[in-house]
Amino acid sequence: MTPTLTVERHGDTAVLRLRRARKRNALDDATVLGVEEFFRRPPQGVGAIVLDAEGEHFSAGLDLAELTERSTVESLDHSLMWHRVMDRVEESPVPVIAVLKGAVIGGGLELACAAHLRVAEPSAFYALPEGQRGLFVGGGGSVRVPRLIGAHRMADMMLTGRVYDAAEGQAIGLSHYLTDPGGGLTRALELAAKVAANSPVTNFAVLRALPRIAEAAPAEGYLLESLMAAVASGSDEAKQRMREFLAGRAAKVTR
Repeated sequence: MTPTLTVERHGDTAVLRLRRARKRNALDDATVLGVEEFFRRPPQGVGAIVLDAEGEHFSAGLDLAELTERSTVESLDHSLMWHRVMDRVEESPVPVIAVLKGAVIGGGLELACAAHLRVAEPSAFYALPEGQRGLFVGGGGSVRVPRLIGAHRMADMMLTGRVYDAAEGQAIGLSHYLTDPGGGLTRALELAAKVAANSPVTNFAVLRALPRIAEAAPAEGYLLESLMAAVASGSDEAKQRMREFLAGRAAKVTR
């Protein structure tokens, strides 16, 4: 593990933490490849992963000091490397929850959008300044960010340098939860414990099948939904959970 990342265990949850606070957790190649290595072989027995960061900022994006000497071909390879790593995060076998605070900018936003859930603190702010620097996103942002907020809002961020604060980001869909100051990690760990207690088959269906169903044509989506529903409900764990619910031993949904 690179020294710019640490891992700690909280029960069934693993916390992967960025450790470049002095550089607002800017993402250099060593850190990005370290993220890939972690998600290639997550700790055994974990049911959820929390992506956190030391200091006041989640990530101010790509470490621009590494951009100065790349050729066009090298830049292409670098972008493809980021795609591979962000795919590894998004395709994690267990849910990934990002804790967002301070700067969530450029590549930092791309990393956050690869997570499945995002918990934001009031200090979080979001920006895509690549357009102001003669650049274009290269870590999967042009695919993942529009899924959350629409291509028109992303275009505004890149063309004008618009910055969304935490409340605005919550309103347009960049985060799922907005906490009190300093409450992001606690809330993320609470959510992680909840999702880790789900049936692994259900979590698999949500993480791997649901995105494909959402992007499929309706007929194919309905078929995939039916197949996944049959697999999930046919599992021994699902049958046991339903028996417990019908016997009054499982919690009912309340507000």
